[in-house]
Amino acid sequence: MNQTLTPERVRADVAELLGCDPAEIEPEENLTDLGLDSVRTMVLIERWRAAGAATLEYPDLAEQPELAHWTELLTGRTA
Repeated sequence: MNQTLTPERVRADVAELLGCDPAEIEPEENLTDLGLDSVRTMVLIERWRAAGAATLEYPDLAEQPELAHWTELLTGRTA
């Protein structure tokens, strides 16, 4: 859990890399199905590590590529 990462920031970061409006992403939707590939996921990991999620690893996100899961993992709160 990280205090500098908020659910809004996680959603905005994902939406930026998908090229869509943050409101368009449903919390339980598979982000891979929306076009988020491994390269973009690694970009997010590096961004979020720099924001304080120092122990975040690719499998943490790849095993369940849903905004709700990622938000809970990173912030301890719901998407």
